[in-house]
Amino acid sequence: MSQWVNVQASDGHELSAYVAQPEGQPIGALIVVQEIFGVNPSIRSVADAYARDGFLAIAPALFDRFERGLELTYDGDDLKKAFELYGQLKPETQLLDIAAAYEHVKGAGKGTGVMGFCYGGLLAWLSATRATSLNMDLGCAIGYYAGGIGKVATEQPSCPVQLHFGASDDHIGKDQVDAVRVAHPEVEIFVYESAGHAFANEARASYVPSAATLARQRSLEFLKAHLA
Repeated sequence: MSQWVNVQASDGHELSAYVAQPEGQPIGALIVVQEIFGVNPSIRSVADAYARDGFLAIAPALFDRFERGLELTYDGDDLKKAFELYGQLKPETQLLDIAAAYEHVKGAGKGTGVMGFCYGGLLAWLSATRATSLNMDLGCAIGYYAGGIGKVATEQPSCPVQLHFGASDDHIGKDQVDAVRVAHPEVEIFVYESAGHAFANEARASYVPSAATLARQRSLEFLKAHLA
């Protein structure tokens, strides 16, 4: 079962969030953080899938600060608008929205994790490194093709982190991945040789089924190990 709810960030901003509930009691909670295209069908499908695995999943609508209910596709005018909005995003602000989502689902099951894609992958990393200042007690974090992570690679996560990258990603250089490896040898990092950016999004032309399937299997095992 799924529904839209409203949550409130610590700065007073009210935003919507998509909540997918499992059958029966949740084994844990998962915050799903969007790409730069809003809480669109792709992100909702991620939340729905993990709800079927037993997690209470929530996807906060980060774009509500600019335009409520915004869902974008991956080309044409939508793509242009996505990049225009991307230029206005500030991680410090979006982290408040993630913390608001955390408050809504914390206590479901044994722990709460965060998983993000693209810009959301960066926010998943920053959620892990800045959780204490946001009053979040995270069990783990997972980032998919986290653009810009190299600039904050030396920040210290407060929970286990798993990262997924495509070897052919033309948005994220190997130097960014290596920066995390050097700073945090304890972080699980997987690089998929056959994949580029957004390889796990089946709605995009860059989708690579084999890499996406393996990455999801690893993600699910990681979530169950740390949250269930």
